[in-house]
Amino acid sequence: MTAMNTDRSPGPAPISGSAESLNQDCFCRTLNLERLGRQLERDPALKDLMQAMLRERPHLFSSTAVFLSSEMAHKISALVTAIENVMALPGYRSHALARAPTVAQQAFGPLGVCMGYDFHLSESGPQLIEINTNAGGALLNLALARAQESCCKEMDWAFPPRPSIEGLEQLVFDMFKTEWRYQRGDARLNSILIVDDDPERQYLAPEFELFRQLFRRFGLDAGIADPSALSWREGKLWHRGATVDMVYNRLTDFYLTEPGHQALRRAYESGAVVLTPHPRAHALCADKRNLIALSQDELLASWSAATHDRKLLAQGVPKTRLVTAERADELWAGRRRLFFKPVAGFGAKAAYRGDKLTRRVWAEILAGDFVAQALVPPSERLIEVDGVRADLKFDVRAYTYAGKVQLLAARMYSGQTTNFRTQGGGFAPVIVLPPAGNQ
Repeated sequence: MTAMNTDRSPGPAPISGSAESLNQDCFCRTLNLERLGRQLERDPALKDLMQAMLRERPHLFSSTAVFLSSEMAHKISALVTAIENVMALPGYRSHALARAPTVAQQAFGPLGVCMGYDFHLSESGPQLIEINTNAGGALLNLALARAQESCCKEMDWAFPPRPSIEGLEQLVFDMFKTEWRYQRGDARLNSILIVDDDPERQYLAPEFELFRQLFRRFGLDAGIADPSALSWREGKLWHRGATVDMVYNRLTDFYLTEPGHQALRRAYESGAVVLTPHPRAHALCADKRNLIALSQDELLASWSAATHDRKLLAQGVPKTRLVTAERADELWAGRRRLFFKPVAGFGAKAAYRGDKLTRRVWAEILAGDFVAQALVPPSERLIEVDGVRADLKFDVRAYTYAGKVQLLAARMYSGQTTNFRTQGGGFAPVIVLPPAGNQ
Protein backbone atom coordinates (compact mmCIF):
# COMPACT_ATOMS: atom_id res chain seq x y z
CA MET A 1 0.00 0.00 0.00
CA THR A 2 1.24 3.47 -0.80
CA ALA A 3 1.05 6.45 1.51
CA MET A 4 0.52 10.11 0.61
CA ASN A 5 3.13 11.60 -1.67
CA THR A 6 3.06 14.63 -3.93
CA ASP A 7 4.80 13.08 -6.91
CA ARG A 8 2.52 10.01 -6.90
CA SER A 9 5.47 7.70 -6.43
CA PRO A 10 5.67 5.05 -3.68
CA GLY A 11 7.09 5.96 -0.30
CA PRO A 12 5.89 7.19 3.10
CA ALA A 13 5.19 10.84 3.79
CA PRO A 14 3.69 12.67 6.76
CA ILE A 15 0.01 13.58 6.73
CA SER A 16 -0.09 17.06 5.28
CA GLY A 17 -1.72 19.17 2.64
CA SER A 18 -5.31 19.88 1.78
CA ALA A 19 -8.14 17.38 1.43
CA GLU A 20 -8.02 18.00 -2.31
CA SER A 21 -4.34 17.08 -2.55
CA LEU A 22 -4.80 13.98 -0.39
CA ASN A 23 -7.68 12.83 -2.59
CA GLN A 24 -5.24 12.94 -5.48
CA ASP A 25 -2.08 11.67 -3.78
CA CYS A 26 -3.16 8.97 -1.31
CA PHE A 27 -3.77 5.50 -2.73
CA CYS A 28 -4.26 3.78 0.61
CA ARG A 29 -6.63 0.82 0.73
CA THR A 30 -8.25 1.13 4.13
CA LEU A 31 -11.08 -1.41 3.89
CA ASN A 32 -10.60 -4.60 5.90
CA LEU A 33 -12.93 -7.07 4.15
CA GLU A 34 -12.87 -9.59 7.00
CA ARG A 35 -13.88 -6.90 9.47
CA LEU A 36 -16.60 -5.68 7.10
CA GLY A 37 -17.99 -9.21 6.92
CA ARG A 38 -18.22 -9.35 10.71
CA GLN A 39 -20.07 -6.04 10.81
CA LEU A 40 -22.58 -7.10 8.16
CA GLU A 41 -23.18 -10.55 9.67
CA ARG A 42 -24.01 -9.66 13.26
CA ASP A 43 -26.82 -12.24 13.09
CA PRO A 44 -25.10 -15.61 12.31
CA ALA A 45 -28.33 -16.95 10.81
CA LEU A 46 -28.07 -14.33 8.04
CA LYS A 47 -24.44 -14.97 7.14
CA ASP A 48 -25.11 -16.96 3.95
CA LEU A 49 -27.81 -14.52 2.82
CA MET A 50 -25.61 -11.46 3.33
CA GLN A 51 -22.67 -13.07 1.56
CA ALA A 52 -24.86 -13.96 -1.43
CA MET A 53 -26.23 -10.42 -1.59
CA LEU A 54 -22.76 -8.89 -1.53
CA ARG A 55 -21.48 -11.24 -4.26
CA GLU A 56 -24.26 -9.88 -6.49
CA ARG A 57 -23.23 -6.29 -5.61
CA PRO A 58 -19.45 -6.21 -6.11
CA HIS A 59 -19.28 -2.44 -6.39
CA LEU A 60 -21.29 -1.52 -3.31
CA PHE A 61 -18.20 -0.54 -1.29
CA SER A 62 -15.01 1.18 -2.32
CA SER A 63 -11.77 -0.01 -0.75
CA THR A 64 -10.52 3.49 -0.02
CA ALA A 65 -11.66 6.64 1.76
CA VAL A 66 -12.39 10.23 0.76
CA PHE A 67 -10.81 13.19 2.56
CA LEU A 68 -12.74 16.28 3.59
CA SER A 69 -11.48 19.44 5.25
CA SER A 70 -12.93 20.34 8.64
CA GLU A 71 -14.02 23.65 7.12
CA MET A 72 -15.97 21.88 4.38
CA ALA A 73 -17.60 19.54 6.90
CA HIS A 74 -18.62 22.53 9.03
CA LYS A 75 -20.09 24.31 6.00
CA ILE A 76 -22.14 21.22 5.11
CA SER A 77 -23.59 21.10 8.61
CA ALA A 78 -24.35 24.83 8.60
CA LEU A 79 -26.00 24.65 5.18
CA VAL A 80 -28.22 21.73 6.24
CA THR A 81 -29.35 23.71 9.29
CA ALA A 82 -30.05 26.79 7.17
CA ILE A 83 -32.10 24.78 4.65
CA GLU A 84 -34.21 23.20 7.38
CA ASN A 85 -34.71 26.60 9.02
CA VAL A 86 -36.15 27.85 5.73
CA MET A 87 -38.26 24.71 5.30
CA ALA A 88 -39.91 25.43 8.65
CA LEU A 89 -41.14 28.87 7.52
CA PRO A 90 -44.92 29.13 6.91
CA GLY A 91 -44.36 30.81 3.54
CA TYR A 92 -42.09 28.05 2.32
CA ARG A 93 -44.41 25.30 3.52
CA SER A 94 -47.44 26.88 1.88
CA HIS A 95 -45.49 27.25 -1.36
CA ALA A 96 -44.28 23.62 -1.36
CA LEU A 97 -47.60 22.08 -0.32
CA ALA A 98 -49.67 24.10 -2.79
CA ARG A 99 -48.59 21.78 -5.62
CA ALA A 100 -48.64 18.57 -3.55
CA PRO A 101 -51.44 15.98 -3.73
CA THR A 102 -53.99 15.44 -0.99
CA VAL A 103 -52.06 12.59 0.61
CA ALA A 104 -49.21 15.01 1.43
CA GLN A 105 -51.41 17.61 3.13
CA GLN A 106 -51.92 15.76 6.41
CA ALA A 107 -49.47 16.30 9.26
CA PHE A 108 -49.35 13.47 11.78
CA GLY A 109 -46.19 14.61 13.58
CA PRO A 110 -43.20 12.57 12.30
CA LEU A 111 -40.47 14.49 10.51
CA GLY A 112 -39.10 11.69 8.33
CA VAL A 113 -36.12 9.46 9.11
CA CYS A 114 -32.92 9.08 7.10
CA MET A 115 -32.87 12.40 5.30
CA GLY A 116 -30.02 12.70 2.81
CA TYR A 117 -28.41 15.89 1.51
CA ASP A 118 -26.10 15.30 -1.46
CA PHE A 119 -23.29 17.72 -2.24
CA HIS A 120 -20.63 18.38 -4.81
CA LEU A 121 -17.62 20.26 -3.49
CA SER A 122 -16.35 23.50 -4.98
CA GLU A 123 -13.68 26.04 -4.10
CA SER A 124 -16.36 28.22 -2.52
CA GLY A 125 -17.80 25.38 -0.44
CA PRO A 126 -20.38 22.56 -0.66
CA GLN A 127 -23.01 22.82 -3.39
CA LEU A 128 -26.38 21.14 -2.80
CA ILE A 129 -27.23 18.75 -5.63
CA GLU A 130 -30.42 17.25 -4.24
CA ILE A 131 -32.34 16.27 -1.12
CA ASN A 132 -33.66 12.75 -0.49
CA THR A 133 -36.31 11.76 2.04
CA ASN A 134 -35.49 8.04 1.97
CA ALA A 135 -31.74 8.19 1.50
CA GLY A 136 -30.26 4.70 1.48
CA GLY A 137 -26.93 3.62 2.86
CA ALA A 138 -26.81 4.90 6.44
CA LEU A 139 -26.34 1.51 8.14
CA LEU A 140 -24.15 0.25 5.29
CA ASN A 141 -21.87 3.21 5.86
CA LEU A 142 -21.81 2.61 9.63
CA ALA A 143 -20.63 -0.94 8.95
CA LEU A 144 -18.15 0.36 6.39
CA ALA A 145 -16.73 2.90 8.84
CA ARG A 146 -16.15 0.17 11.42
CA ALA A 147 -14.33 -1.95 8.85
CA GLN A 148 -11.56 0.56 8.10
CA GLU A 149 -7.97 0.22 9.23
CA SER A 150 -4.89 2.36 8.97
CA CYS A 151 -2.65 1.37 6.08
CA CYS A 152 0.36 3.38 7.30
CA LYS A 153 1.43 5.02 10.54
CA GLU A 154 0.73 8.47 9.14
CA MET A 155 -2.98 7.57 9.09
CA ASP A 156 -3.28 6.05 12.57
CA TRP A 157 -5.06 9.18 13.85
CA ALA A 158 -7.96 8.58 11.43
CA PHE A 159 -8.71 5.00 12.56
CA PRO A 160 -8.88 4.75 16.36
CA PRO A 161 -9.14 1.24 17.85
CA ARG A 162 -12.69 1.94 19.04
CA PRO A 163 -14.40 4.13 16.44
CA SER A 164 -16.33 7.06 17.86
CA ILE A 165 -19.29 6.15 15.62
CA GLU A 166 -20.19 3.26 17.94
CA GLY A 167 -23.05 5.28 19.45
CA LEU A 168 -24.56 6.05 16.05
CA GLU A 169 -26.46 2.76 16.00
CA GLN A 170 -28.31 3.89 19.13
CA LEU A 171 -28.79 7.27 17.47
CA VAL A 172 -30.40 5.61 14.43
CA PHE A 173 -32.81 3.63 16.58
CA ASP A 174 -33.66 6.68 18.69
CA MET A 175 -34.60 8.46 15.46
CA PHE A 176 -37.36 5.90 14.85
CA LYS A 177 -38.47 6.02 18.49
CA THR A 178 -38.76 9.81 18.24
CA GLU A 179 -40.89 9.50 15.11
CA TRP A 180 -43.15 7.09 16.97
CA ARG A 181 -43.55 9.45 19.93
CA TYR A 182 -44.38 12.39 17.65
CA GLN A 183 -47.48 10.49 16.54
CA ARG A 184 -48.24 8.03 19.35
CA GLY A 185 -46.88 9.70 22.48
CA ASP A 186 -46.08 7.22 25.25
CA ALA A 187 -47.83 4.26 23.60
CA ARG A 188 -45.66 1.16 23.26
CA LEU A 189 -44.00 0.44 19.92
CA ASN A 190 -44.04 -3.30 19.26
CA SER A 191 -43.55 -3.86 15.55
CA ILE A 192 -41.91 -2.21 12.56
CA LEU A 193 -41.91 -3.25 8.92
CA ILE A 194 -39.36 -2.22 6.29
CA VAL A 195 -41.27 -1.80 3.03
CA ASP A 196 -40.13 -1.60 -0.58
CA ASP A 197 -41.19 -3.04 -3.92
CA ASP A 198 -39.70 -6.51 -4.42
CA PRO A 199 -37.28 -5.85 -1.55
CA GLU A 200 -34.97 -8.80 -2.17
CA ARG A 201 -34.14 -7.47 -5.63
CA GLN A 202 -33.36 -3.91 -4.53
CA TYR A 203 -29.70 -2.99 -4.84
CA LEU A 204 -29.54 -1.86 -1.21
CA ALA A 205 -31.34 -4.98 0.05
CA PRO A 206 -28.39 -5.79 2.37
CA GLU A 207 -29.25 -2.65 4.29
CA PHE A 208 -32.82 -3.84 4.81
CA GLU A 209 -31.38 -6.84 6.63
CA LEU A 210 -29.17 -4.56 8.73
CA PHE A 211 -32.19 -2.51 9.77
CA ARG A 212 -34.13 -5.66 10.61
CA GLN A 213 -31.24 -6.83 12.79
CA LEU A 214 -31.03 -3.41 14.44
CA PHE A 215 -34.72 -3.25 15.29
CA ARG A 216 -34.71 -6.80 16.67
CA ARG A 217 -31.70 -6.04 18.88
CA PHE A 218 -33.76 -3.25 20.41
CA GLY A 219 -36.65 -5.59 21.12
CA LEU A 220 -39.03 -4.96 18.23
CA ASP A 221 -40.82 -7.46 16.04
CA ALA A 222 -39.26 -6.46 12.70
CA GLY A 223 -39.73 -7.68 9.15
CA ILE A 224 -39.27 -6.81 5.48
CA ALA A 225 -42.15 -6.80 3.03
CA ASP A 226 -43.40 -5.86 -0.40
CA PRO A 227 -46.35 -3.46 0.04
CA SER A 228 -48.56 -5.77 -2.01
CA ALA A 229 -48.33 -8.24 0.88
CA LEU A 230 -50.05 -5.77 3.22
CA SER A 231 -53.78 -5.63 3.86
CA TRP A 232 -56.08 -2.95 5.28
CA ARG A 233 -58.97 -4.18 7.37
CA GLU A 234 -60.68 -3.48 10.68
CA GLY A 235 -59.00 -0.08 10.73
CA LYS A 236 -55.51 -1.60 10.92
CA LEU A 237 -52.59 -2.49 8.67
CA TRP A 238 -51.85 -6.22 8.58
CA HIS A 239 -48.92 -8.33 7.45
CA ARG A 240 -48.94 -12.13 7.71
CA GLY A 241 -51.73 -12.17 10.26
CA ALA A 242 -50.23 -9.54 12.57
CA THR A 243 -50.90 -5.81 12.87
CA VAL A 244 -48.13 -3.36 11.98
CA ASP A 245 -47.38 -0.40 14.26
CA MET A 246 -44.78 1.41 12.16
CA VAL A 247 -43.48 1.30 8.59
CA TYR A 248 -39.98 2.32 7.52
CA ASN A 249 -40.81 3.43 4.00
CA ARG A 250 -38.22 2.81 1.27
CA LEU A 251 -40.66 3.16 -1.64
CA THR A 252 -39.94 5.56 -4.47
CA ASP A 253 -43.67 5.94 -5.16
CA PHE A 254 -43.52 8.97 -2.90
CA TYR A 255 -47.26 9.72 -2.91
CA LEU A 256 -48.43 6.08 -2.76
CA THR A 257 -50.36 6.20 -6.02
CA GLU A 258 -49.63 2.73 -7.41
CA PRO A 259 -52.31 0.00 -7.05
CA GLY A 260 -50.11 -2.28 -4.95
CA HIS A 261 -49.53 0.49 -2.40
CA GLN A 262 -53.16 1.25 -1.56
CA ALA A 263 -53.35 -0.72 1.70
CA LEU A 264 -50.38 1.26 2.99
CA ARG A 265 -51.87 4.51 1.74
CA ARG A 266 -55.23 3.92 3.45
CA ALA A 267 -53.52 3.02 6.72
CA TYR A 268 -51.38 6.16 6.50
CA GLU A 269 -54.24 8.49 5.61
CA SER A 270 -56.32 7.21 8.52
CA GLY A 271 -53.43 7.56 10.96
CA ALA A 272 -53.54 3.83 11.70
CA VAL A 273 -49.84 3.34 11.05
CA VAL A 274 -46.81 5.54 11.70
CA LEU A 275 -45.16 5.94 8.29
CA THR A 276 -41.68 7.38 7.96
CA PRO A 277 -40.58 8.96 5.72
CA HIS A 278 -43.99 10.00 4.41
CA PRO A 279 -45.59 11.87 1.47
CA ARG A 280 -45.60 15.22 3.29
CA ALA A 281 -41.85 15.01 3.90
CA HIS A 282 -41.25 14.39 0.21
CA ALA A 283 -43.39 17.36 -0.80
CA LEU A 284 -41.65 19.68 1.65
CA CYS A 285 -38.09 18.49 1.12
CA ALA A 286 -37.36 16.28 -1.86
CA ASP A 287 -39.50 17.59 -4.72
CA LYS A 288 -36.86 19.00 -7.10
CA ARG A 289 -38.94 22.15 -7.59
CA ASN A 290 -38.01 23.10 -4.02
CA LEU A 291 -34.48 23.71 -5.28
CA ILE A 292 -35.91 26.58 -7.32
CA ALA A 293 -37.24 28.29 -4.22
CA LEU A 294 -34.11 27.58 -2.19
CA SER A 295 -31.99 29.30 -4.86
CA GLN A 296 -34.17 32.46 -5.09
CA ASP A 297 -33.00 34.98 -2.52
CA GLU A 298 -35.81 37.48 -3.11
CA LEU A 299 -38.42 34.77 -2.54
CA LEU A 300 -36.68 33.66 0.65
CA ALA A 301 -36.61 37.27 1.86
CA SER A 302 -40.36 37.56 1.22
CA TRP A 303 -40.84 34.62 3.60
CA SER A 304 -38.73 36.40 6.26
CA ALA A 305 -35.88 33.92 6.06
CA ALA A 306 -33.00 34.93 8.34
CA THR A 307 -30.26 36.94 6.66
CA HIS A 308 -27.62 34.43 7.79
CA ASP A 309 -29.57 31.51 6.33
CA ARG A 310 -30.16 33.34 3.06
CA LYS A 311 -26.44 34.03 2.75
CA LEU A 312 -25.62 30.36 3.23
CA LEU A 313 -28.22 29.28 0.68
CA ALA A 314 -26.96 31.85 -1.84
CA GLN A 315 -23.49 30.33 -1.49
CA GLY A 316 -24.51 26.66 -1.40
CA VAL A 317 -27.62 26.09 -3.56
CA PRO A 318 -26.92 26.27 -7.31
CA LYS A 319 -29.39 28.36 -9.29
CA THR A 320 -32.28 26.15 -10.39
CA ARG A 321 -35.13 26.86 -12.85
CA LEU A 322 -38.16 25.00 -14.09
CA VAL A 323 -37.91 23.71 -17.65
CA THR A 324 -40.75 25.16 -19.70
CA ALA A 325 -41.51 25.53 -23.39
CA GLU A 326 -41.10 29.29 -23.04
CA ARG A 327 -37.52 28.83 -21.81
CA ALA A 328 -36.64 26.07 -24.25
CA ASP A 329 -34.40 28.11 -26.56
CA GLU A 330 -32.60 29.80 -23.67
CA LEU A 331 -31.99 26.55 -21.79
CA TRP A 332 -30.85 24.70 -24.90
CA ALA A 333 -28.38 27.48 -25.73
CA GLY A 334 -26.96 27.33 -22.18
CA ARG A 335 -27.25 23.57 -21.73
CA ARG A 336 -23.51 22.97 -21.32
CA ARG A 337 -23.64 24.81 -18.02
CA LEU A 338 -26.75 22.99 -16.77
CA PHE A 339 -27.83 19.65 -15.28
CA PHE A 340 -31.40 18.48 -15.97
CA LYS A 341 -33.37 16.47 -13.40
CA PRO A 342 -36.94 15.14 -13.29
CA VAL A 343 -39.09 16.81 -10.65
CA ALA A 344 -40.06 13.48 -9.07
CA GLY A 345 -36.83 11.63 -9.87
CA PHE A 346 -34.61 9.67 -7.52
CA GLY A 347 -31.25 7.96 -7.62
CA ALA A 348 -30.12 10.07 -10.61
CA LYS A 349 -32.63 8.27 -12.87
CA ALA A 350 -33.36 10.19 -16.09
CA ALA A 351 -30.94 12.94 -15.04
CA TYR A 352 -28.71 14.43 -17.73
CA ARG A 353 -25.69 16.66 -18.05
CA GLY A 354 -26.52 19.36 -20.55
CA ASP A 355 -23.31 18.90 -22.52
CA LYS A 356 -24.29 15.27 -23.20
CA LEU A 357 -27.81 15.99 -24.45
CA THR A 358 -29.09 14.86 -27.82
CA ARG A 359 -32.05 16.46 -29.54
CA ARG A 360 -34.09 13.30 -28.87
CA VAL A 361 -33.46 13.45 -25.12
CA TRP A 362 -34.06 17.20 -25.11
CA ALA A 363 -37.51 16.61 -26.61
CA GLU A 364 -38.24 14.13 -23.82
CA ILE A 365 -37.15 16.66 -21.20
CA LEU A 366 -39.42 19.33 -22.67
CA ALA A 367 -42.34 16.89 -22.66
CA GLY A 368 -41.75 15.94 -19.02
CA ASP A 369 -41.46 17.76 -15.70
CA PHE A 370 -37.82 18.77 -15.28
CA VAL A 371 -35.71 21.37 -13.52
CA ALA A 372 -32.44 22.79 -14.82
CA GLN A 373 -29.75 23.29 -12.20
CA ALA A 374 -26.49 25.17 -12.67
CA LEU A 375 -23.83 22.53 -13.29
CA VAL A 376 -21.36 21.97 -10.46
CA PRO A 377 -18.73 19.40 -11.51
CA PRO A 378 -18.06 16.71 -8.91
CA SER A 379 -14.73 16.40 -7.15
CA GLU A 380 -12.38 13.58 -8.08
CA ARG A 381 -10.56 10.88 -6.13
CA LEU A 382 -7.54 9.18 -7.65
CA ILE A 383 -7.62 5.46 -6.83
CA GLU A 384 -5.58 2.40 -7.67
CA VAL A 385 -7.27 -0.84 -8.74
CA ASP A 386 -5.11 -3.86 -9.63
CA GLY A 387 -2.12 -1.58 -10.10
CA VAL A 388 -3.94 0.79 -12.45
CA ARG A 389 -4.69 4.35 -11.36
CA ALA A 390 -7.90 6.10 -12.33
CA ASP A 391 -9.79 9.25 -11.38
CA LEU A 392 -13.27 8.61 -10.03
CA LYS A 393 -15.86 11.26 -9.30
CA PHE A 394 -17.50 11.50 -5.91
CA ASP A 395 -20.26 13.29 -4.07
CA VAL A 396 -20.75 13.62 -0.33
CA ARG A 397 -23.98 12.60 1.37
CA ALA A 398 -24.95 14.00 4.75
CA TYR A 399 -27.35 11.69 6.59
CA THR A 400 -29.46 13.87 8.87
CA TYR A 401 -32.40 13.97 11.22
CA ALA A 402 -34.18 17.09 12.47
CA GLY A 403 -31.59 19.28 10.76
CA LYS A 404 -28.57 17.65 12.44
CA VAL A 405 -25.89 15.78 10.52
CA GLN A 406 -25.44 12.25 11.88
CA LEU A 407 -22.98 10.83 9.37
CA LEU A 408 -21.03 11.84 6.26
CA ALA A 409 -20.30 9.35 3.49
CA ALA A 410 -19.10 9.53 -0.11
CA ARG A 411 -20.26 7.78 -3.27
CA MET A 412 -17.54 7.19 -5.87
CA TYR A 413 -18.35 6.54 -9.52
CA SER A 414 -17.56 7.19 -13.17
CA GLY A 415 -20.00 8.43 -15.79
CA GLN A 416 -22.67 11.11 -15.51
CA THR A 417 -24.20 10.04 -12.20
CA THR A 418 -23.72 7.72 -9.23
CA ASN A 419 -24.34 4.17 -10.35
CA PHE A 420 -22.66 1.55 -8.07
CA ARG A 421 -21.36 -0.10 -11.23
CA THR A 422 -17.81 1.27 -11.24
CA GLN A 423 -14.77 -0.85 -10.44
CA GLY A 424 -13.18 0.68 -7.37
CA GLY A 425 -16.29 2.78 -6.73
CA GLY A 426 -19.22 2.56 -4.33
CA PHE A 427 -19.79 3.90 -0.83
CA ALA A 428 -16.64 5.27 0.79
CA PRO A 429 -16.05 6.59 4.31
CA VAL A 430 -15.31 10.29 4.73
CA ILE A 431 -12.24 11.23 6.76
CA VAL A 432 -12.51 14.78 8.07
CA LEU A 433 -9.06 16.30 8.45
CA PRO A 434 -8.11 18.08 11.66
CA PRO A 435 -8.27 21.89 11.45
CA ALA A 436 -5.17 23.56 10.06
CA GLY A 437 -2.50 23.72 12.74
CA ASN A 438 -3.71 20.54 14.46
CA GLN A 439 -2.28 18.14 11.89
